[in-house]
Amino acid sequence: MPRFADLCRSAGLLCAAAFSLAAEADAAPPPNIVLLIADDLGYGELGCQGNPQIPTPHIDSLAADGVRFTSGYVTAAYCSASRAGLMTGKFQARFGYEFNPIGAQNDEPEAGLPVSQRTIAQHLRGAGYATALIGKWHLGGAPKFHPLRRGFGEFFGFLHEGHFYLPPPYRGATTLLRRKALPGGASGRWISPGGDLILGDHMGHDEPPYDANNPILRGGQPVEESEYLTDALTREATDFIGRSAAAKRPFFLCLAYNAVHSPMQGADEYMARFAGIDDIQRRIFAAMLANLDDSVGAVLEAVRQGGVAGDTLVVFLSDNGGPTKELTSSNAPLRGGKGTLYEGGVRIPFLLRWPAALPAGDKARTFGAPVISTDLFATFAAAAAGVPVPENLDGIDLLPLLKGDAEPPERPFFWRTGTKAALRFGDAKIVGDLARPEPLRWELFDLASDAEEQQNLAASQTDRLNQMVARWEAMNAEMIEPVWKPGLRK
Repeated sequence: MPRFADLCRSAGLLCAAAFSLAAEADAAPPPNIVLLIADDLGYGELGCQGNPQIPTPHIDSLAADGVRFTSGYVTAAYCSASRAGLMTGKFQARFGYEFNPIGAQNDEPEAGLPVSQRTIAQHLRGAGYATALIGKWHLGGAPKFHPLRRGFGEFFGFLHEGHFYLPPPYRGATTLLRRKALPGGASGRWISPGGDLILGDHMGHDEPPYDANNPILRGGQPVEESEYLTDALTREATDFIGRSAAAKRPFFLCLAYNAVHSPMQGADEYMARFAGIDDIQRRIFAAMLANLDDSVGAVLEAVRQGGVAGDTLVVFLSDNGGPTKELTSSNAPLRGGKGTLYEGGVRIPFLLRWPAALPAGDKARTFGAPVISTDLFATFAAAAAGVPVPENLDGIDLLPLLKGDAEPPERPFFWRTGTKAALRFGDAKIVGDLARPEPLRWELFDLASDAEEQQNLAASQTDRLNQMVARWEAMNAEMIEPVWKPGLRK
């Protein structure tokens, strides 16, 4: 006969198990996560950001039903380094990755996100999530960097910095390509007889051969893709959402569009929408952005059709500011753009929606305190649960701030790309070029009164400047030298 103590212990275990099961039943399920990344989209181009020319109702709906961060940042003013910070939740200089491989550089052995760094996809996969990357990777073309080796269970897209939206001869679109020299010695723009091909010398160089050694891949295998690429990526994304929702498995989808990155190719349907825009370059950009917006709408509809809209955390952001001369992408009212560490290079459209945690209409849906893309790792990890949130992240969980359960902390945002440097702390920001001699090395701005960075306070507020420089130098001492940069061989 069992001893009384053993019976009590068994009963206790049964009760504990029952309580545990009840708690699990009452606990909210982990959210699905959809991360939408636009490429080279300027701060001022969305309707919710103040652009009346190009309607973006689907993207704007995320702001209307969620939160729009008015001071949302990324960790770099170029694609690859920015994505490295986003994927790891760390300032990328901590692990020596701060430059932007282009073309054949993408296949160099060290030109990629170091394999020592854990990605948000690896973290969420460890919590039982289905994970997929659809679109642009740009974190290494060598085999060891492949998305399927970095936590993504599915991949459809390309590995380098860009890709043509349609293959030659570009049927079904109007294409504008950069050229150093135009036919017949012309200057400005050359337009084909049919008007569907435009060559322009506005940048002074040729359009990069984006597709060279850069096929569209499904998993690890090249595929032929004839659909306009924005639409093809949306097709793959909605399929993944539908399958995951039907399987009732939490999913993480990173949908990294290459729109509105060059080459400039506007599909015929969307070009017709903007016939009233006289400048053909701007009209193509409008077509590309409207196509992107409709694609975001299709993704949101797939989430709704899957019955998981309330339980899905959606984030939309751009990887860096817009290159205005190249694309017309506006960063208004900010100074600078892609490649600069002024606000126009690193402050970007940044939207978040999670109906289950942040019901629409509760309160004002803009958030003014500065946030940064490294916060997404911490936010996603905290929301997903299942595995501990890493302690060595540079980002923070945004949900307590958005719910009003915590005050936004005053924390430094650090930037370094070669000799270019910047730091924001509170309302103060310094922007510097370390190749310049003192006292011309640093500029100081007060973003509370001068978000456009027009008034350099370095000469008049030297104590404040010195404090900021000291902060940057202290953080820089925590970083390491680049493991890869153009021309570096190890």
